[in-house]
Amino acid sequence: MAMLYLTHNWTRIYGVRLWVVTVDHGLRPESAAEAAMVAEECAILGWPHATLRWHWSGTGNVQDAARRARLSLIDRWRGDVRHVLFAHTRDDQAETVLMRLARGAGVDGLSGMRPVRDIAPHARAVPRMTSADVTGDAPHRHRAQPGFKVVRPCLEMGRDELRHYLRVLKGRWVDDPSNENSDFERVRVRKLLGLLRQEGFDTHHLSETARRMARARDGLTARLVEVVRRLGRDAPQGQVILDRDGFAALDAETRWRLLTAGLRYVTGSEYRPRAGATEALEMQILSGKGGTLHGAEVLVEKDHLRLVREAASVAQIEAPLSQLWDGQWHLAPASGVVPENVVVRALGQDGWRQIRDLHDGALPFRAALSLPSVWSGTQVLACPGLGFGAEFTAERHVLGRTDTGFEAFCLSH
Repeated sequence: MAMLYLTHNWTRIYGVRLWVVTVDHGLRPESAAEAAMVAEECAILGWPHATLRWHWSGTGNVQDAARRARLSLIDRWRGDVRHVLFAHTRDDQAETVLMRLARGAGVDGLSGMRPVRDIAPHARAVPRMTSADVTGDAPHRHRAQPGFKVVRPCLEMGRDELRHYLRVLKGRWVDDPSNENSDFERVRVRKLLGLLRQEGFDTHHLSETARRMARARDGLTARLVEVVRRLGRDAPQGQVILDRDGFAALDAETRWRLLTAGLRYVTGSEYRPRAGATEALEMQILSGKGGTLHGAEVLVEKDHLRLVREAASVAQIEAPLSQLWDGQWHLAPASGVVPENVVVRALGQDGWRQIRDLHDGALPFRAALSLPSVWSGTQVLACPGLGFGAEFTAERHVLGRTDTGFEAFCLSH
């Protein structure tokens, strides 16, 4: 609410228009009335408002599920709007740093939340909203592209400052009782931070730590991109090839970053694997054995390391042509006419036996097993990654965005 009043005042200076959205997660009986209160204030201020509704399945981590759903719903609602403001504060940043410190985070984790971050909840196209999802106004949608920017204009402000603005501006707000529920990790850390303030662990110092760590992260990322240009190359099948001797000669930090980036790239994973597991795989690679982790496999070849999707991780995944396979691949007929009774599956050993003498020979056996392929029953119709079946094309998406290569992935993630 504080950000709403502040941005309302900013619009007169910068000449911009606001669209306001509230996500009602439906987790508390008061949430619908709170969303209505926001709509009332927006009507007074003269801005369009919408309420988006989410229905939790009741399984999994509710806070993580709510976060993902919130981003997905906003992406579907925003139309052509490209910048979405979130009111995370300096206190939120400090809590994030402490939570990640407790998990043994390194430089990237301790850099906290970014002031501006690209989000792409949907690949290829943004699904339209239905009347069951939204009440109120939505921005115009002419050529909405997947992805938007999260902007955090209050990241240098404390919660007390925002409450001060609300009092001075005579604004309305609600205190969420979930913020006192010690079942949630963030609430427990918030209370711990209150106890630690007398020892100097205040939000300002922790936020400064995050800022300096972010600066270090950016420097390490620049080093990683330089190494990728020198040692790496993309395979057109969403795989990564690295110079084996060059990888071994890297300093430990850069080697670890290169490996984790490669694992995330070939799997399309939002998160890194645990540091200890990555370091164990790294030792195996240096000893010449390779291995699997995080849904990826590292193949040690004579002069190169090849990072591929682990065949066992995708062996049971099946999808129609109209949907993304493995959350990454869109296969389509070149003619635009979708044949009946075809699905996308991994090539696997059965597919390899059918086409091993027909493809272009660009990939070894183990690297080909996880490639997306078009099947009709037990017959392989196409495997674009092996140049088999020219009547089908393949397009890859990584974390909601069209794949532009490993170097670009390292630079943006």
